[in-house]
Amino acid sequence: MRIALLSYRSKPHVGGQGIYLRHLSRELVALGHEVELFSGQPYPELDEGVTLTKVPSLDLYRNPNSIRATWPRGWRDLTDAQEWLIQASGGFPEPRTFSQRVMKLLARRAGDFDVVLDNQTLDPALLGVLDLGLPLVTEIHHPITMDRRVDLAAARNPYRKWGVWRWYGFVKRQAKAARRVPWVLVPSESSRRDVVREFGIDPARVRVAMLGATDGFVPPTGPRVPGRLLAMASADAPMKGISTLLEAVAKLRTEREIELVLVTRPKEGGPTERLINRLGIADIVRFVSGISDDELVKLMGSAEVACVPSLYEGFSLPTVELMSCATPLVVSRAGAIPEVVGPDGLCADLVTPGDAEELAAALRALLDDPERRARYGAAGRARALELFSWRAAAERTLDVLQEAIDAFAEKKEQH
Repeated sequence: MRIALLSYRSKPHVGGQGIYLRHLSRELVALGHEVELFSGQPYPELDEGVTLTKVPSLDLYRNPNSIRATWPRGWRDLTDAQEWLIQASGGFPEPRTFSQRVMKLLARRAGDFDVVLDNQTLDPALLGVLDLGLPLVTEIHHPITMDRRVDLAAARNPYRKWGVWRWYGFVKRQAKAARRVPWVLVPSESSRRDVVREFGIDPARVRVAMLGATDGFVPPTGPRVPGRLLAMASADAPMKGISTLLEAVAKLRTEREIELVLVTRPKEGGPTERLINRLGIADIVRFVSGISDDELVKLMGSAEVACVPSLYEGFSLPTVELMSCATPLVVSRAGAIPEVVGPDGLCADLVTPGDAEELAAALRALLDDPERRARYGAAGRARALELFSWRAAAERTLDVLQEAIDAFAEKKEQH
């Protein structure tokens, strides 16, 4: 099978998109298929055998020069002008402008592929793939309407709320495209229900393919650091619940020696840094970013307890990775997280999303119970090995791609 895999951005180590693309593409190739990834900036890290075709944008969100200025003299075409103008007016242009650019490439190379798999770009322009005579499948990790809802609730004033609405303007286009894409992949049953409800998709067109963790995520060989808590999430994204975790940690530090390691890079002077300073816990909170996979695994295995305090997740790769490292968990009862960790008390304690008191109590109880921590860690790793692997995710994805190819061919014959 010749697969064109599309992604409007593919950060290697931040968020789930780059991780998903790297490991899924590797396993698809290992199963004997050809994969070419078309990606906008930032570009992903890929394994041998996977072809990367770069689809350059204006790269308006490049770190450390976030939202950098790009003047008209640097524009190459009308798509560049549209990207700059949408961003300058407070919107997020990348799904729309990436779709326009990649469609020009695919139009010249339609005969090189058997199927197109889109990674949550979901712009109506991509529906042109069908006119090129290619079946189209899209992966929706979760409906972005959930992010918008949480961010709106966190907005403190009308001006900020308007900014959130403007930023999420692309969601209307995603919903429109989602209702017309013939085949949709989601990573969990929870995400399936939410996508159907939020985007109005026919449930008969939605398939589930759970994600995985690599073999490199393994339990530690040495002792864990006493009192160390760890979380992996975008620090300044309200949906990730880091503010709730920080409030819980502030309660715990009054009674014990603890340290919180956050695998993220917060915005300088942003809401997370301001909250840490207000709570007076800057001396016990440490941020880590830009580390290698081996360093990350070592760090995950160093924590006595890890926390996933999200207000919503469509799957939660960090949860599976932490389970693979046999790290005991306290997680939110939100989105697909309960589906990933299993029943409360199997390998994690589940708490109410956004409840700092309940979270602090759960963390306290687990820190004080080494026997339960050991039991949770062993059960979590066993569950991860049994249910979550990238090879299984690739095999399930191939089933759906083949289903789409067969249905598309049958429809063409009927016409």
